[in-house]
Amino acid sequence: MMAIHSPFRSRRSMLFIPLPFVVAVLLLILFVVVLRRDEEGEPNRPFLVLILLSVLQSILSGLRWGYGVQVVGVIAPVIAAMVPPLAYAGVSTLVRTSRRPLPARIALHAVPAAVILLLMVFWREAIDIALVLIFVGYALAILLLMRPGADALRLAPFEGAVPAYRAIIFAAAALCLSAAVDAFVFFDFTWAHGEHALTLISVGNLVALVILGIAAAAASRSRAPDEMVETAPRPETTEDRETIATVDALMEAKKLYRDANLNLDRLARKAGIPARQISAAINRTMDKNVSQYVNDYRVGEACRLLAGTEKPVTEVMFEVGFQTKSNFNREFRRVTDMTPVAWRQRKAEG
Repeated sequence: MMAIHSPFRSRRSMLFIPLPFVVAVLLLILFVVVLRRDEEGEPNRPFLVLILLSVLQSILSGLRWGYGVQVVGVIAPVIAAMVPPLAYAGVSTLVRTSRRPLPARIALHAVPAAVILLLMVFWREAIDIALVLIFVGYALAILLLMRPGADALRLAPFEGAVPAYRAIIFAAAALCLSAAVDAFVFFDFTWAHGEHALTLISVGNLVALVILGIAAAAASRSRAPDEMVETAPRPETTEDRETIATVDALMEAKKLYRDANLNLDRLARKAGIPARQISAAINRTMDKNVSQYVNDYRVGEACRLLAGTEKPVTEVMFEVGFQTKSNFNREFRRVTDMTPVAWRQRKAEG
């Protein structure tokens, strides 16, 4: 404790002090951007709260390890225990609609924070280990939800399924990183009297908070990676062919792909077929995921419009169901090996 007044420790603190607060400001700006972006649609509230909680965590980290305000250590573990349940709740809103009533869901996700509160009263030495278990446990639970790949995101629009999927994986990785940092800090205080704790926390936890905040923002916007398509598909069945025929007929007749907010859950309701059955049939029969299947229809109509009309590329993009130029170009190139502009020019020359 006496060493805190040494010139070396003072210089190191001066370098450390601004960092958590800079991270907090950046995360707060990210929150405002996400809030404005989601004004027109239903926001993913757990992810929004998660970003705000990351802001609070960063501020508390700066106060405790930068200014030596030890009183924040009383609430910091409880705040930390709320992060993994919020990440899981945000993912759950994209994966499925919970059958539990809202009070039951709140009570369930409040259990980790309640456990930490009890440990603070009766067994403070176990708090760090409990936090590590909570973070790792929820990270594994999130990864289990995402086992089917982007097709697990039944409530996420098809266009945003891939970015959301990747962001969720990054969020799970951030939870594991935070757990690893907490474990290292615990062992550092046990064996080295906290000699390396400041560096570990100032770098590791802040990196985890930034990754988690950005991942939550990206996932809230909500194509699985090509490698997530079943690598060893089972032989297609008669039921698969009937399912594909039904969905194909619906796409042709109703032009459902033009709906920019179309997702697997909505497609399943329109077709009267379980979402899992549609996903499995498309995976086995076509060797692609549902997002790619829907985007194939969008690109197909875009090709017809680009060749048969003078409509601007952007207008065509919106008309067929895409919302962003980057995703439109990526999917168009996946299907045709060309950009929309190059494809139109080639058709005009031909």
